[in-house]
Amino acid sequence: MPSALQLQCHLVLIFLAASKGETRYLEVRDAGEDDPFLLLSEDLKRELSAGQIYRRSLRCIDMLSIEGQFSFTADQPQLHCATFFIGEPEELITVHYDFVNIDCQGGDFLKVFDGWILKGEKFPSSLDHPLTTSQRYADFCESGNIQRSIRSSQNVAMIFFRIQQPGNGFTVTVQKSSNLFPCNVISQTPSGRFTMVIPHQHRNCSFSIIYPVVIKISDLILGHLNGLLLKKPSAGCAGVGDFVELLGGAGLDPSKMFPLADLCHSFHGSAQMKIGCDNTVLRMVSSGKHVNRVTFEYHQLDPQETEARKENSIEEFCFPSI
Repeated sequence: MPSALQLQCHLVLIFLAASKGETRYLEVRDAGEDDPFLLLSEDLKRELSAGQIYRRSLRCIDMLSIEGQFSFTADQPQLHCATFFIGEPEELITVHYDFVNIDCQGGDFLKVFDGWILKGEKFPSSLDHPLTTSQRYADFCESGNIQRSIRSSQNVAMIFFRIQQPGNGFTVTVQKSSNLFPCNVISQTPSGRFTMVIPHQHRNCSFSIIYPVVIKISDLILGHLNGLLLKKPSAGCAGVGDFVELLGGAGLDPSKMFPLADLCHSFHGSAQMKIGCDNTVLRMVSSGKHVNRVTFEYHQLDPQETEARKENSIEEFCFPSI
């Protein structure tokens, strides 16, 4: 049976078809009748001729992975709606208000959030984002024409809105730009390869994979001696300014996930781990004193791998009831 975060986050990655929320977050429940994988493929595989702008209407709960112009017009009161944007790891997302017709005084709102929120959990976490939580919100009803374009700090962003009067709505244009040093990333796919580089910056960066995976780290440069240290109750990378940690859990926020392993020394070779969690995060903590780099690849665990408990398997941390 699919686990809770898979039922929640697979929808976010692809298409969310039913939800209930508050003004600051959504609570996703069940999948809709549409095949979400097909909906994502539509966005990813669509080919447009040079200069052509992709246009379509938004659903109350939607997912976009392509640039274009998108409009929403309420046909009935819509109280809890959101659109999730995702790009490639090395892309930033800009949302521009083209047209807005909502009743701010009557309780409508239209907000852009720098990152994702799901069930009250944020990505990137507050510990890993350069802005405070309040600074990550751009409220049209507060800024109006003052701030008509908002750019994300990573490859994901979202808008959430309430429109009570039928006929009211908005139009936004979504564009992507390159990010030379991607920091916080949500993977669009359950498999891939990535190199994270933090060049003399005091910051923390997370790479989130919303699937149970096998992750293989092939290269780690931290400016320390060689070695790999698995986390134990009395051991870890405490006192080391630069390290990588593997996290696992059932939510979106890395700061609320379970620490599974610490890597606090440089090495060249291969370190592989099977992680049976709904969400797997590789997080690099950097003091700013070094150019830190980690290269890793990952692929989704199949059901047989998930059930087969081996020495390097740590599913028990993620599924304590099994």
